[in-house]
Amino acid sequence: MENNKNNKTKLLTDLLNIKYPIILAPMFLVSNVKMLVAASKVGITGAIPALNFRTIEAFEKALIELKEKSVGPFGINLIVNKSNFYYKEQLAACCKHQVDYIITSLGSPEETIIEAHKVGIKVFCDVVDLVYAKKVEALGADAIIAVNKEAGGHAGPTSYQELLPLLIKNCNIPIISAGGVGNHEQMEQMLSLGAAGLSIGSLFIASEESDVSQEYKEACINYGAKDIVFTTKLSGTKCTIINTPYVQEVGTEQSGLDQFLNKNKRLKKWYKAFTFYKGMKKLNNAATTNTNKTFWCAGPSIEYVKEIKPIAAIVNSLVNG
Repeated sequence: MENNKNNKTKLLTDLLNIKYPIILAPMFLVSNVKMLVAASKVGITGAIPALNFRTIEAFEKALIELKEKSVGPFGINLIVNKSNFYYKEQLAACCKHQVDYIITSLGSPEETIIEAHKVGIKVFCDVVDLVYAKKVEALGADAIIAVNKEAGGHAGPTSYQELLPLLIKNCNIPIISAGGVGNHEQMEQMLSLGAAGLSIGSLFIASEESDVSQEYKEACINYGAKDIVFTTKLSGTKCTIINTPYVQEVGTEQSGLDQFLNKNKRLKKWYKAFTFYKGMKKLNNAATTNTNKTFWCAGPSIEYVKEIKPIAAIVNSLVNG
């Protein structure tokens, strides 16, 4: 992994001063402080969604703990569209405690970039296509996270073989690839295509440091890539989940009424927020309760999850094979 001083090809290791170019991806109601601290100790970085905390007070307490215990940089994922009613307070907390970087999702990152840059915080933006990538680059993003169709959660529509070269060719800031990495060989393949780094999430759901339920961890072990399906029931936007018998029973599509309200010009803003809130409650139950009647969010990379291991062992397997 040769370093290049040209900003376009600068590796994530240079951007964040870490040993390996890996972000332990922010996962809603999965990522926690322990996971980010463990990530920092093995030479990678981790990010956590601000919405994993129920109150701003709890969020700020976590930021203080991360500052005290991490031995490297950490990031915060912000949902920057109108469905996140806490966005402005979360952004203010990030700036107050000077996190190392912010990952923006599902909206315009303009305000986030302006405010974060005032205090030296880097901003990486989730994108799924070239049009949006060029927009966030023009707004001053420090790097782009290219979310391909192999990603977990809100995946993109395009394969990494198509998306990654397209963005690298047409953008002048580093491109971090998200999705499609489950082992050392796939990691090396992404880097050989020109990725500045990798955002990897699903491999870490079944880590020892993860606080999700035993049933959720075992599902990541027992199911594979062929068992990943999309649902619109959680947020109104397509999201990847494990196709358990319960999911097969209840289905993956919103009802006709839900779809109508989601498209209504006058109501869609509020209905999207309501749908997002309901989805958060379902995912909270999925992550923390001992039941199989729920939605477990994960990506195709669970194909490579064979046992519950510490984060250090997962990273070692990724970087050394």
